[in-house]
Amino acid sequence: MTAEVAATDGAATRRSGAEILVDCLRRQDVDQVFCVPGESYLAVLDALHDVADDVRLVVCRQEGGAANMADAYGKLTGRPGVCFVTRGPGATNASIGVHTAFQDSTPMVLFIGQVARGFKDREGFQEVDLVAMFRPLAKWAAEIDDPRRLPEYVHRAFQTAMAGRPGPVVLVLPEDMLSERVAVPVDAGRRADPVPAAPRPDQMEAFAALVAEAKRPLMILGGGGWTAKARDDLLAFADRAQVPIAASLRCQDYVPNTHPLYVGHFTIGAEPQLVKRLAEADLVVAFGTRLGEMTTAGYRLLTAPRTRQTLVHIHADPEELGRVYQADLPINAGLAPFAAALAALDAGAGAPMRQDWVQSLKAEHDASYVPLPNAGAVDLPAVFQHLQKVLPDDTIVTNGAGNYTGWVHKYWRFSAFRSQLAPTSGAMGYGVPAAVAAKLTCPDRTVLSVNGDGCFLMNGQEMATAVQYGAPIIYLVINNGMYGTIRMHQEREYPARVFGTDLHNPDFAMLARSYGLAGLRVERTEDFAQALDTILQSPTGGLIELIVPQEALSIRSSLSALRAAALDRQAAQHNAITHPASNQGNRR
Repeated sequence: MTAEVAATDGAATRRSGAEILVDCLRRQDVDQVFCVPGESYLAVLDALHDVADDVRLVVCRQEGGAANMADAYGKLTGRPGVCFVTRGPGATNASIGVHTAFQDSTPMVLFIGQVARGFKDREGFQEVDLVAMFRPLAKWAAEIDDPRRLPEYVHRAFQTAMAGRPGPVVLVLPEDMLSERVAVPVDAGRRADPVPAAPRPDQMEAFAALVAEAKRPLMILGGGGWTAKARDDLLAFADRAQVPIAASLRCQDYVPNTHPLYVGHFTIGAEPQLVKRLAEADLVVAFGTRLGEMTTAGYRLLTAPRTRQTLVHIHADPEELGRVYQADLPINAGLAPFAAALAALDAGAGAPMRQDWVQSLKAEHDASYVPLPNAGAVDLPAVFQHLQKVLPDDTIVTNGAGNYTGWVHKYWRFSAFRSQLAPTSGAMGYGVPAAVAAKLTCPDRTVLSVNGDGCFLMNGQEMATAVQYGAPIIYLVINNGMYGTIRMHQEREYPARVFGTDLHNPDFAMLARSYGLAGLRVERTEDFAQALDTILQSPTGGLIELIVPQEALSIRSSLSALRAAALDRQAAQHNAITHPASNQGNRR
């Protein structure tokens, strides 16, 4: 009998599907798994018990939190974050994290326990057709019926999650499949690694020619798959060519915000001067970004399908090229290979004529950090400027979604690569679980979790996970007693008709203390520095609740100003309908 046959035959080599699965995860260098335990995959938990020294199991309090942690891990490391949940309600809870990973282009693999194969399609306990459910939310969704094929499926899952445009993959695990014992080689399955496309020489020549001719170029960075080396290669090119760089929504940490060529952020409600400069640009280089709805303000900042500016679109997924925008030069390439090609590109021609363009954009960007007026006794611009002064440059800042994020995006200057964890999907409840994953993954870095009051209570229970695993985090809760973003839209469309957006909140500081954290309430700006110092000295981390009035609706508008403008607009519309003749006379 040959050694190969001996390795795959006999009772001594038979293992359970769960043991094979865990071996496959170790082959993918998985060192951390996020989960909420469920009876449908108890066999996996048992198999993980035997490798606890190599793979840390992080037990979370809700599947949405676990999936968000896996997304944050994927963002930080570039390798797929791994999450295990049970069927039915566990899977539906986790779906929000899968959607976030999909829209954020984050590599993730979600494993879901399922009813036994013999019970399928009988609507067994908590049974859902999980493949059908996740197919539109993931890059790939599949159910594994044969434990012998686990190495095949796991390798494909990790390869798919990192290929092209990164994203989530869902694998469904029938309960009895995990318990079945079969003979599979211990070394079955290879480690998956991305295999990115490289740009063609003729494309680089065409790109160089467009840059050389451009008087007012602007590069917009975004998407998934970036590395620190890709950033360095890009900056080497941008320095030689004098091409200014902006970030797409919530990708501010891709280049240092203090770099002479960084000129701003195409966020929701981007700086007016940056919007103006985009309109003036004669060349737009979209590097990695899809140029989605939020980055383009509803496809208005760049008109679809053809832009007025010459457009170069570089993306790792060929299906994204031409999907919305018909670029003058579409390039299907991985971000790292394209950045490496840029670093070697002779791009100095035309740089001198762009000096004034670059300097004016940079000056406008620097001026944007000047604090805007802020209603209330807690001055949020001053709070974030103090945080920036006190906390380390490589602090990881996490947040969810809501108007409160505007103060983070406007006043925090991101320095270190991968120091911003925020959902481009606009999902609330991300800030706390992302912070937990960040601290567990990067224990030597400071982690700041910024949350609105509505956002915080969607996954705030994961503070218990942080305490359980010894992860000290600084939590901010900006409490204005409402769903601020929805209230803003409500006041714009239905002024003074407040309904369904007010919140009655707990004492957040006391809630934090009940978890074993330091908890403080701040109602005046001058009290914030001492409160932060107290949290920094706490071995468990802690929470600061900032009391902000509803009048402080957003970074640029107060509630009363927005309401007054909406009422004036309604009055003008009513007048135009009831007195059409007089309005025509006025126009004459």
